[in-house]
Amino acid sequence: MDSNTDFYTFRGYQLNDNAQLTSSMEDYLEMICRMLKKQDVVRIHELAARLHVKPSSASKMVNNLRLLGLVNFEKYGYIKLTVKGLAVGEYLIYRHDVLNKLLCLINNSDDETEQVEKIEHFLNEKTIRNIEKHLNEYLIMQKK
Repeated sequence: MDSNTDFYTFRGYQLNDNAQLTSSMEDYLEMICRMLKKQDVVRIHELAARLHVKPSSASKMVNNLRLLGLVNFEKYGYIKLTVKGLAVGEYLIYRHDVLNKLLCLINNSDDETEQVEKIEHFLNEKTIRNIEKHLNEYLIMQKK
């Protein structure tokens, strides 16, 4: 082991990461994006129901996403994604799907949503893209 490697607590790594989106914000944005694939707009009460939270909590989080320029939202109105929000949301769905495929393969199952939700926030984009690459290579080799 390299003695020059810096180690931190989990919280220390979180503090070193300059990402503005928290894990909870990612969950909300991902769900908004999923819902907008099936409907034109999302309302706070619908979002809250899908995430099993109170509407007041959903409203507060959506306002935080609005402040980051990821959604457009007016009190008692509709939630819509901005261009930036759509791009981030699409990536969050992609990340979820890649991890779900990997864990389903490993566990010989059809759905690993709970595990994916617990781990997806801790892997960076490079790791996710490499998981997809290796997963696809493995699947191609299995077909031969």
